[in-house]
Amino acid sequence: MAIARFKDLCVDVTDEERMASFWSAATGLRIDAEDSGKLVGETPAHTIWLNVVAEPKSVKQRVHLDVSARSVSDIAALGAQQVSADGEFDWTVMTDPEGGELCVFVRDEVPDYRLYEIGVDAVNPTASAAWWADVLDANLVHDAHGCSFVDQIPNAPFDSMDFVPVPEPKTVKNRLHWDVTVRAYADIDLLVVRGASVVRGVDDDIEWTVMADPEGNEFCVFVVAD
Repeated sequence: MAIARFKDLCVDVTDEERMASFWSAATGLRIDAEDSGKLVGETPAHTIWLNVVAEPKSVKQRVHLDVSARSVSDIAALGAQQVSADGEFDWTVMTDPEGGELCVFVRDEVPDYRLYEIGVDAVNPTASAAWWADVLDANLVHDAHGCSFVDQIPNAPFDSMDFVPVPEPKTVKNRLHWDVTVRAYADIDLLVVRGASVVRGVDDDIEWTVMADPEGNEFCVFVVAD
């Protein structure tokens, strides 16, 4: 049984207007008419919140988005820059207008909603993926290259979370994170027992709990009664 359920995504940005335009076009989501920092789609889970922060991107992102597109040039026209060489991978590594990494998968047929996967760097991808598969009651797959994949995630509007091995540990706050819901505050305690830590609790300014998974990746937890 799942401890938590996927809720939505959040991306730190320094220029809300520019990044809302970019991610709206890249994912196929629309900018909310009442909140320019909110991208919305078919369901509440198809939501990306843009959080304005003062600090610019400083290191390679440990969490990034993978999107489908008709061509790399389509994403470049939105203000992205190509990083990897053509044909180097089955995807193209690019950076968004603020330097954040993303991967572009070129398709012959591209759906209206184009968020494909979430990529996560991990020192121990096997353990990290297993932790999230357990928390979300999702399917876990390992490959021969040291990568681990969490798919069939209830309520998630993308195919999978892909955990990829890297040698370096996390050093700064992630600029992209996901939110989850739980049924009771006791579930937050259960997440801590499982290896998560509380970064910031509910206070006068926020109604959610900021946590970090065992590798230090931030995520926010909202208590939502059934």
